[in-house]
Amino acid sequence: MHGLPKILLFAIYYPVIAAIGIPANVAVIWILCRRRCGLSGCITLYLLSMAVTDLLVLITAVILNRVVAMNSPANPLTFSPLCNVNFVLVYAVRDCSVWTTVVFTFDRFVAICCHKLKATYCRERIAAAVVATVCALSSFKNAFWYFIFEPLAKGEATPCKIKPSFYTSPAWVAFDWIDSILTPCLPFVLILLLNFLTVRHILRAISTRRKLRGNEDREGQSDPETENRRRSIVLLLSISGLFILLWLLVLITFLYIRIASVTYFSGSNFNESNFLLEESGYMLQFLCSCANPFIYAGTQNRFRAELKLGLKYPLSLIGKLRK
Repeated sequence: MHGLPKILLFAIYYPVIAAIGIPANVAVIWILCRRRCGLSGCITLYLLSMAVTDLLVLITAVILNRVVAMNSPANPLTFSPLCNVNFVLVYAVRDCSVWTTVVFTFDRFVAICCHKLKATYCRERIAAAVVATVCALSSFKNAFWYFIFEPLAKGEATPCKIKPSFYTSPAWVAFDWIDSILTPCLPFVLILLLNFLTVRHILRAISTRRKLRGNEDREGQSDPETENRRRSIVLLLSISGLFILLWLLVLITFLYIRIASVTYFSGSNFNESNFLLEESGYMLQFLCSCANPFIYAGTQNRFRAELKLGLKYPLSLIGKLRK
């Protein structure tokens, strides 16, 4: 009975974030596709790709592999060969979600700090190519997960397991290290570095501009350029800062597992500290996929206006039908 409250927490948590995150990301996709938020085509495409990949994370990892698994002991996704395909999809979508956040952060870094490169790089066509490239590479890298699992019994449709060679073969050990470094270690470092450089550049630019406009600032006149830079900081740090916060436990878990030499796959023992640490990291990781829509609504006035319009439309339609 000691683990019952923890089981109930997991059983409630995943349906809740799916019920919130899926409609929220669908709303974001609808609003961004209308292109009425005053954002450039480049930013719109990055935010749209992040919303699509976040939606896919919630469908594949949360709905199919958490909610369905907890309510269906005979989940067909745990049986080979669907198990192999399932893991490929989950990890590929996860990496696409992570790396679209990274390339968005890099795009904002170029737009704010590299004015010469901005004209050629910060274009919608380039953004589409970058997003397509990171998603293709993520899918290719995670295709190897298909060959890591095998059925418990040869020649039968039974639950799958990790091949013993995964823990001993130098090739698979190298793949495991590469996978962990590419997600989340390298994105974590890149986002921290790019944010630091971007914020430092903006603060220096604001300080310089204030000195040049010293007299006007004392008279209380607002500076549109300074306000635009402040909004850029808010949007950038809200998205990438939340990513760092919610993925931090996943990174800590990875470092702990490597240093302590324990295994990831320790079973669903809710009284085991290693399992709870790993599962808590997943909980925060999945929360990241439903949080971005609320960032957009909190930081973008036009996005809020489009959202209100979308919420009012069904009510007005019902009113017309009643008449």
